Amino acid sequence: MFNATEFLGSSIGSSGITWYDVLLLVAILALFTLIAQLITNRLRKSLEDKLPKNDLGILLKIIYFGIIGLGLVIGLPNIDLSGILLAGGIAGIVIGFASQSVVSNFISGLFLIVERPIKIGDNISVGDVIGSVEDIRILSTIVRTYDGIYVRLPNEQVFTSNITNYVANAARRFGYVVGIRYEDDADKAVSIIKKVIWEHPFALKNPGPSVFVDELGDNGVNIIIKIWAPSRVWWSVKTEMLWKIKVALEAEGIEIPFPQRTVWFPDGIRMQAGPSDEDSS
Repeated sequence: MFNATEFLGSSIGSSGITWYDVLLLVAILALFTLIAQLITNRLRKSLEDKLPKNDLGILLKIIYFGIIGLGLVIGLPNIDLSGILLAGGIAGIVIGFASQSVVSNFISGLFLIVERPIKIGDNISVGDVIGSVEDIRILSTIVRTYDGIYVRLPNEQVFTSNITNYVANAARRFGYVVGIRYEDDADKAVSIIKKVIWEHPFALKNPGPSVFVDELGDNGVNIIIKIWAPSRVWWSVKTEMLWKIKVALEAEGIEIPFPQRTVWFPDGIRMQAGPSDEDSS
């Protein structure tokens, strides 16, 4: 007949660890994991309107894994690990080599959390991946590209790569080169462009825009336009502003020039009618 008390008190191999110790550790970890989930869910609801999304995410992760770590501290003293460490020495070495990337990603994730070169919601560029940071996890960072594709980047790659953060500064500048015909009034064109910029609600006044004639090109006069906008909306401002400038210039009769070439014929060359012209005459 099966004796539960005798089974729970029996050792696993020669390690000296009983089944009771293992079940107790599993039960403690399960309990503390449940507690961690309940606490973090409650904190998320109460703090989501009071803390930035990135700061709240980091705080909840620290609390979650801290509670689970506390469960390990409580459960492990009941287990004598000396037998396991001795018997699993070789396996530990193999696992250590295999988990180097995991440890590296974990440490890099901690550095990202502490140094904070990026945060959730930032538009960044890491290597050939460009998009918005959706989440910074313990081992990886999730980036959503502008095509709507979610890319998982190992934290080691993010931390050791050159990161371009497009919204680290509150404002971002963009620019255009707009060409007009030589017969158009350049001063009038500059005034029209400035008026369009000043009327846009998201075009910053400080720092202000720059509009000036930059080059007398082969086909027209090139006007440089540089505008500052809030980093969060700079792309929509950029695409919208260019169209508004085009419409405003065309409304005043100022057109974008097309490539032109003036051909000079040397003296003595005369036009000669072709066979079809002679037959028709």
